[in-house]
Amino acid sequence: MKVYSENRIEVLRFNEDNGFYTTTERSKIMSKIKSKDTKPEQNFRKKLWNLGYRYKKHVKELPGTPDIVFEKFKLVIFIDGEFWHGYNWLEKKQKLHTNKKFWIPKIERNMQRDIVNNAELGRMGYEVFRFWEHDLKKDLELFILEITNYIETKKGKY
Repeated sequence: MKVYSENRIEVLRFNEDNGFYTTTERSKIMSKIKSKDTKPEQNFRKKLWNLGYRYKKHVKELPGTPDIVFEKFKLVIFIDGEFWHGYNWLEKKQKLHTNKKFWIPKIERNMQRDIVNNAELGRMGYEVFRFWEHDLKKDLELFILEITNYIETKKGKY
C-alpha cells in the first residue's frame, strides 16, 4: 500500500462538466504525446543495448512502472518528461494560462506519486535513477556512463 507523507492530491477529471475546456487543435496535439517509448527513452535504451547491457522495460509489477529495469542489479531508471513531472515547477506553474485548476493539481500529483514510488522502490532494495528528457537530449553519453559505472561496480557483488 502506498503511504503518502502528506494528503494525496486529488485531480478532477478533465471534462466540460468540471469546467475544463480545450480546443480541437490542442486536443489533437495532446493526444499524440506518448507516455512510454519516447525518443529520449528509445535512444537511452538503444545505447545500453549496443553496449551489451540487457534490461526489461516498463515492468508493471514495480511501483511507477519504471522505463528500464535491471533486475539482477536492483536498478530502475525513469526518463521523465519536463512538463508531466514538474521540472522547474515553481517557475513553470506561474506561466500556465489555461485550465490551471486542472493542470496544477495534475502535475503536483504526478510529483507526489514520483516521491512515493521512489520510496517504495527503495524499500524494495532498488536503486532509482531519474533523468530529465532534456538532459538526455543534451548529453546522453554522460548519463549512459553514470548507469554503466553503477552496474560495473555492482557486478562483482552478484
